[in-house]
Amino acid sequence: MTAILEAPATETTVREHRWLGLSAVLGATLMNLLDSTVVSVGGPAIQADLGGGYAALQWIAAGYTLALAVGLLTGGRLGDMFGRRRMLLLGTAGFVLTSLACALSPTPEVLIVARVLQGLTGAVMIPQGFGLIRDLFPPAELGKAFGAFGPVIGLATILGPVVAGLLVDADVLGTGWRMIFLINLPLGAYALIVGSRVLPAVTASARSTRLDLGGSVLAGAGMLLLIYPLVQGRELGWPGWSLVMMAASVPVFGAFGLHQLRRKRAGATTLVEPSVFRRRSYASGIAFVIVFFGAVCGFGLAVGMFLQLGLGYTALHASLTMATWAVGAFLGTAFAGARTAVLGRRILHLGLAVMAAGIAALYVVLRLGGTGDWELAFPLLAYGVGMGMIFVPLFGIIMGDVEDHEVGSASGALESIQQLGASLGIAVLGTVFFGRLGSHLPGTAELDAVQAAASVALITLGLTAVAFAICFLLPKKARG
Repeated sequence: MTAILEAPATETTVREHRWLGLSAVLGATLMNLLDSTVVSVGGPAIQADLGGGYAALQWIAAGYTLALAVGLLTGGRLGDMFGRRRMLLLGTAGFVLTSLACALSPTPEVLIVARVLQGLTGAVMIPQGFGLIRDLFPPAELGKAFGAFGPVIGLATILGPVVAGLLVDADVLGTGWRMIFLINLPLGAYALIVGSRVLPAVTASARSTRLDLGGSVLAGAGMLLLIYPLVQGRELGWPGWSLVMMAASVPVFGAFGLHQLRRKRAGATTLVEPSVFRRRSYASGIAFVIVFFGAVCGFGLAVGMFLQLGLGYTALHASLTMATWAVGAFLGTAFAGARTAVLGRRILHLGLAVMAAGIAALYVVLRLGGTGDWELAFPLLAYGVGMGMIFVPLFGIIMGDVEDHEVGSASGALESIQQLGASLGIAVLGTVFFGRLGSHLPGTAELDAVQAAASVALITLGLTAVAFAICFLLPKKARG
């Protein structure tokens, strides 16, 4: 491993093989995107094999995103201090090892710990991608590089559940659900081998900078105080300590903010640039990201659980039913790519309106007792189209009023808050769904599952309406 990290590619190699270098960055990115979503379909198979309650299913999903949210605050800074290539390769190697640990887990508890470690290694790996692309390509080709990168990211995010269903059902060599983690081994090996040969070893830009470990601890503590009781509280009957923990997260987040301000005044490095939060458009973007990604990720988990635990679908059947969602999202991203420059912020309103129409249609179908594939397919298609319209332009629009010197910190904070929103969505909507589902065995509680899914759909519709209102506070145009 040391030899790989210390053997920089020559300038000639980088120039001649820059597209191959892009594929290595994509390989590393794909692992994270797949593992962020595979549990929505693979979860029931994991539960059937390892046991554990519904809270364990939520933690298998939320543990990853929560660790990712905390780690992303420092992951980008590590690239500045020690070099983006080195951190990408180290993070990728760690991700491969923790993926193997996930696949070999004998109990739900071990799997949850492995997922947390996987999220932390992902936080080292992921932030290096965009900087490496800038190092790989001359300015004249950056547009083409990012043009190829964006759709691949969107498609991988959407297809995660579909891939999970195919892998679980294929049961390759008897691996079952474990293959959804083992698939990272060849992807990671490709990224490591190719990346070590063609990625540029640019001199670190901030070797003297010290990490803000105190800020990381405060941010992580605040997130854990908020998420843990939301996941565990339902199974334990909402004891008093769960409410105290959630309340305690508020002053801890406040202490994090004060800590960042003090470091800024002292001239020390901060995890986030405090000035960006004074901009109404950016602060509104933070709220939008939490609501939107919370709704999308929580709804996705509930749909996957509903199809399998409630309707008794196999993993493959569930993934094929959800494939219309993926198709819709692909169509939505294509439309957004062509029309965002013209529509600006209005593309977000249009996407949210289409999402709302799809989720409202799904709620009506569920209330009328419809559980057939085609009855579910068309609402999910519409929901996916609207969601896809938002994925492409969202971060560019939120960053529309951010100053150049704030871009790095602002974008890093957005990525972290996106993962926090995903964790909150999984915790809250998962708790609603499993609370309504009760303690029935898979396939024996269709009526309860339909009611649980309808409740989640109604809440998701409300969250979509909230996001629609917040959207009016965002910049009208994306950042150039």
